[in-house]
Amino acid sequence: MEELMDLKERMERERPAQWHELPDIALYMDQIISYMPRQLIHFDDSEALTSAMVNNYIKDGLVPRASGKRYGPIHLGYLTAVCALKKVLSVRDIGILMRAGEERTREPEELYRYFCGALDRALSGTAAAIDGEAGREELAKMALDLALRSYADQLACARILDILQPAGADQGKKTKK
Repeated sequence: MEELMDLKERMERERPAQWHELPDIALYMDQIISYMPRQLIHFDDSEALTSAMVNNYIKDGLVPRASGKRYGPIHLGYLTAVCALKKVLSVRDIGILMRAGEERTREPEELYRYFCGALDRALSGTAAAIDGEAGREELAKMALDLALRSYADQLACARILDILQPAGADQGKKTKK
């Protein structure tokens, strides 16, 4: 099936730019918006990044503030991570994850390099689970297997993020139950 082979090949091949490949000149918001679609795999334009989204991510502390109205590799790195993670995590959980990474290292380049490596492993693992030769009758089974793997990964991720929370940070949530 041609569409399945295309999916598998894109998951095996397409990756965000490495840190040294990111533009190292100051970019304006419209340049950031036009650059970002190259960073992650997309099948349509429904999830396009907007300037309002970037501003909200900055306001929420997920992306560092711009230097004046100019953005650089640090912003592209953080935005790439946020755009990938927002598909599966809340803004709150992305913040917990990013703060935990920043506690480990203050170097954005190292954080981005780890993110790209983890994304590479995830995409490669999922691509390996796709049978590009599968017939239409096998697609439902393959989709179910992928969905259940996502479910299990999400369960583990949610629990780990709870563990990462500073003690007492989530007390209001627990007492409401």
